[in-house]
Amino acid sequence: MNTLTLPEPAVAGRPANGINHAHIPPRIAKIPAPTPNHILQTGLGFWASKTLLSATELGVFTELAKGSLDADTLRLRLGIHERSALDFFDALVALRFLERQNGRYTNTPESDLFLDRNKPSYVGGILEMSNARLFGFWNSLTEALRTGQPQNEGKSGEDFFGKLYASPEKLAGFLQAMTGLSLGTAHAIAEKFPWAEYRSVADVGAAQGAVPVQLALAHPHLTAVGYDLPVVRPIFEEYARSHSVANRVRFQSGDFFKDPLPKVDVIIMGHILHDWNLEQKWRLIQKAYDALPKGGAFIVYEVLIDDDRRENALGLLMSLNMLIETPGGFDYTGADCRGWMRAAGFRATRVEPLVGPDSMVIGIK
Repeated sequence: MNTLTLPEPAVAGRPANGINHAHIPPRIAKIPAPTPNHILQTGLGFWASKTLLSATELGVFTELAKGSLDADTLRLRLGIHERSALDFFDALVALRFLERQNGRYTNTPESDLFLDRNKPSYVGGILEMSNARLFGFWNSLTEALRTGQPQNEGKSGEDFFGKLYASPEKLAGFLQAMTGLSLGTAHAIAEKFPWAEYRSVADVGAAQGAVPVQLALAHPHLTAVGYDLPVVRPIFEEYARSHSVANRVRFQSGDFFKDPLPKVDVIIMGHILHDWNLEQKWRLIQKAYDALPKGGAFIVYEVLIDDDRRENALGLLMSLNMLIETPGGFDYTGADCRGWMRAAGFRATRVEPLVGPDSMVIGIK
């Protein structure tokens, strides 16, 4: 019969089991040898980025939303050359934007929902703008870091957003892209904030109106205001009518630096503060505080940088994008925003995650 032998207890002057453990070398953990994989993957990351941007521009995902296709049929419908079509489609498979089975390509669930131009959830508009504009401007990041100056159309005296707002067709497409980006966040705000305690809300910089419309749909007792420049009005009002909430969601035109903000119980600013320098951020936060009643709430949502500034790479890269695009804008941490709110007079502040990279900072007057 096998027996279990227990180690002998150590006795003064004699090591346990008669073994002198002092002469046994310590076990050294094996540390993996460093590799250049992460360096190369990041340094050449623009290859993957441009592949996705070109696929969006070409309409790959919109075409496949109609049904699966073999490579030749897809290539012909998109009007691309046969030389690298297979590499292009299979790269999208490897990047997990397409699926392939028995030689036929289909969208992934995410690509089908967010990259089909015919769906209201389409976020490809922002990718199309990135492809046409930002991809080239980011090539001047080094210059931006050295000079602190924007690297967009302003370098040559052009005004991209002025031209955008002057074209109703382009503006409508841009605002629809903003809606695609905001829908998930709008649903999360509708769910996570205690709306039963409030009666009215204004979204400052409302664009097409995704946030106020979704709040009105989720909470029938709410009335909502979309606050934006006058040129946005017809696009906003059509969006509200299309969701049958025009009786509770109205548009108010204004310039948030020059004009009064709406008098409501809750003011929201989403992806607004990061466009501006610190002094301008303070002004907007103070204007929100002054417009709110006692007990009113101010909600700011952004791709917040983590407080330790180590983990949320997207938030930090977004801040570099503000360097490329604006004279003084920058992204910030939740702790930063809470501090600005307290300085303005808000008595209680907190940070709550929403969906994807977005989080909200809440201040109570």
